[in-house]
Amino acid sequence: MKQLRIRTLAGLFVVAGVLSWAGARLWDSVGTLPRVPLAAPIVLAVIAVVLLATALSLRSRLRAQRERRPGAKGVEPMMAARAVVFGQASALVAALVAGMYGGTGAFLLEYLDVPSRRDQAIYAGLSLVAGIAVIAAAFFLERVCKLPEDENEDENGGTAAAV
Repeated sequence: MKQLRIRTLAGLFVVAGVLSWAGARLWDSVGTLPRVPLAAPIVLAVIAVVLLATALSLRSRLRAQRERRPGAKGVEPMMAARAVVFGQASALVAALVAGMYGGTGAFLLEYLDVPSRRDQAIYAGLSLVAGIAVIAAAFFLERVCKLPEDENEDENGGTAAAV
């Protein structure tokens, strides 16, 4: 399994941000700007919390298994792999969504004197921060599930990220 790459996520973020900023400018010149939902930062924050809780749970279970504590509950390799895939998918989507709301928020910075647009800029900024939290939690989850001392590299130069 390939690891997440910051370059890929940053590229998705930048492309989505530029397209969103340009789309917001175009949409505003035609009529009104679509609203940034209040639920956007909340949903992203919940996903970040779920990823972080999963990573912390797996980390404690793996540590107990390594230390051979009596009654330690092991981690099935497929469960760890599924957790990593969930984290990677969440990080990719979060990079796109954070870029989208970041671009919209950058456009809305020009209109902070209008109360409704100021609220939208705040929601967009909170969505951006929550998206970054999802990405950070996904990297942490991937790090927790990484095999110790991965010496086996695949043909593309990536290392195994789970199990």
